[in-house]
Amino acid sequence: MEGGENYTVFNSRTLVDMVGDVTDEALKATKMKQLIGTLGGRFFNWAQRKSLFPLHLGIKCCALEMAAAGGPRFDAERFGVIFRSSPRQCDVMLVNGPISKKFADPIVRLWEQMPEPKWCIAMGECAISGGPYFQSYNILEGVDTVIPVDVYIPGCPPRPEALIDGFGKLREKIIRIGAVPSQERPNDAPIIIGED
Repeated sequence: MEGGENYTVFNSRTLVDMVGDVTDEALKATKMKQLIGTLGGRFFNWAQRKSLFPLHLGIKCCALEMAAAGGPRFDAERFGVIFRSSPRQCDVMLVNGPISKKFADPIVRLWEQMPEPKWCIAMGECAISGGPYFQSYNILEGVDTVIPVDVYIPGCPPRPEALIDGFGKLREKIIRIGAVPSQERPNDAPIIIGED
């Protein structure tokens, strides 16, 4: 045995180490490890884009359009968009209103509580640029000043169909770049709905 390892007396930890060593070497020798990694990555990418969980966060009037998109008429759930109320279960932050300077810290805290990979959609003029509160003393000029945005949905307020289209564009982006953590994609250009 290499390294003088003695596997005659087994306990649970040494058994796991031995099986791990043998399995890892066998997988490397047959190139199965690379195949499993590739297939696992593709499966994870498919699962991520087919089940987007946006944070159930309503800030202002665009929250009504978000609620309408999740309601029975537009039924965003048939597209795999399921609104969740805990940031620890979400992978999409949907910002749908103006961000005041007082509310910037809670938004960043919610963003940091979400697991990687995570995505952000800015919905409506208030979230994109401040809207009618542009250059106001207490409203940020867009949520992209505090967190990175992947998809912009312009409008005041945008229709539920535009929100569903935004989730479709986010799916295309996930297909294109994969499940890359948000810190590792700073140069990735955001998508603007309506620009073709």
